[in-house]
Amino acid sequence: MIKKYLILICFFCVLNNISFEANAKTTSDSTTTTDEPGAPAKTSNYNLATRYIKKADKYDNKGKINKAEKFYKKALKLLLKSNKEYVVNSNTFNYLGYTNKKLGNFENAEIYYLLGLEIDPEHNVINANLGKLYINLNRIEEAKEILNVLKSCNCEEFKELNSTIKSGSSKY
Repeated sequence: MIKKYLILICFFCVLNNISFEANAKTTSDSTTTTDEPGAPAKTSNYNLATRYIKKADKYDNKGKINKAEKFYKKALKLLLKSNKEYVVNSNTFNYLGYTNKKLGNFENAEIYYLLGLEIDPEHNVINANLGKLYINLNRIEEAKEILNVLKSCNCEEFKELNSTIKSGSSKY
């Protein structure tokens, strides 16, 4: 556990441009806003990145790995920019973890998922994604710990992670 916190501290030192202010910084590419404080604007790098991730997932599901990888890389760059532009956002960390995992950067994926959970420990999607990552890394006991966190939510993420643990593999 101490190792994880040291990784997180080092990671924050590297990303010293992250803003922890109560309000998001304004940027020239943000023309509209959302109702959620600190949420990226509708024309933000974050929203463009999520579109790239959806495209990449479609290519990935069709077995077109090279095309998928190109979109994951584009999304990753946009998410890193978004992370500098706006207040730390657990959804951004979730997607940073997801894209890193898809690109094979498992250590970075774990770091981003853990950062997201530092902000929002009850984030069902991040918990499920972290659990699936642990399964892929053959860290089943840690995946089961995540499953216990999700147990009380009675949500789709719990059911999905539970069945993934039982089957012992994850397509994630």
